[in-house]
Amino acid sequence: MRARIALALLCWLGILAASPAAADEPRNFIYTGELAENVDLLDRSDIEGAQVIYPWRMLEPEKGEYDFSAIEADLALTDVRGKQLFAQIQDRFFLPTARNVPQYLLDDPEYGGGLARQYDNPGEGEPVGQGWTTMQWNPAVRARFQALLAALAERFDGRLYGVNLPESSFDPLAEEGGEDGFTCDAYFDATLDNMRAARAAFQDTHVVQYINFWPCEWKNDHRFMERAFALAAEQGIGVGGPDIVPHKRAQMKNSYPFFNRLRDDLPLIAMAIQEPTLTYTNPETGEKFTRAEFVAFARDYLGVDIIFWSVEAPWLAGG
Repeated sequence: MRARIALALLCWLGILAASPAAADEPRNFIYTGELAENVDLLDRSDIEGAQVIYPWRMLEPEKGEYDFSAIEADLALTDVRGKQLFAQIQDRFFLPTARNVPQYLLDDPEYGGGLARQYDNPGEGEPVGQGWTTMQWNPAVRARFQALLAALAERFDGRLYGVNLPESSFDPLAEEGGEDGFTCDAYFDATLDNMRAARAAFQDTHVVQYINFWPCEWKNDHRFMERAFALAAEQGIGVGGPDIVPHKRAQMKNSYPFFNRLRDDLPLIAMAIQEPTLTYTNPETGEKFTRAEFVAFARDYLGVDIIFWSVEAPWLAGG
């Protein structure tokens, strides 16, 4: 009798250990553009580091002349606290007035204007806006971006915990094949080329590509999603995204199933809960998603290792 009870208990414990709820909890980082203004959050014992956005223009104010003082200042804040820093190298912007690439990209005809207009869907119930995306499909533009990545690696490889490239999503205003040279294939190929360049540049720092949607594709019908995730798994590139929205239909038809399928093949999955993410409502409750609901989906379905939390997340303010 005792043997049977002991055996049943062991079986129950084994099932519990194998269940999704027993999986490792994602690590918590804060997500911000101004780390110095959020050191109180960085000091929390449940926060392991920060992801900070650095616009391209900030890092390269003049052609070939780099200013990495902002990253150095943020590393000083994280290092003294025993925390880690993730740098997002931003080449796209979500306001019509934000054109935060080096001026030479905008002025020199070699770069074709440097930026292309894009639509932006900022969050649930919010109006569609306009912004800009760097014309990475222009080889001259892409070469300058990859030069920036190489310069960053020379200075920070092994010092930064991670570097991530911005989201794959791009909703162009102009038609494919227009004057700016945009095509869906050229955009896709340029993104993968930047992934390879970042991986080659950084040996000891994590590299993460944000993948959420691809222009011209729905449900992997161009195999863009499949090929991008395959490259990441093959070359040891982490993958992430700007939004964890549990069971959101658009994401479930695009990137989310690939996170789920390849979660054991990717070196790191790092995803964000940004300000727009916080606007989404759980259709089952009619309320905004809770921290527990975000974490459960991130952990159990997406296999997320790190969550980058907006500093506006209610739980960080005690809400």
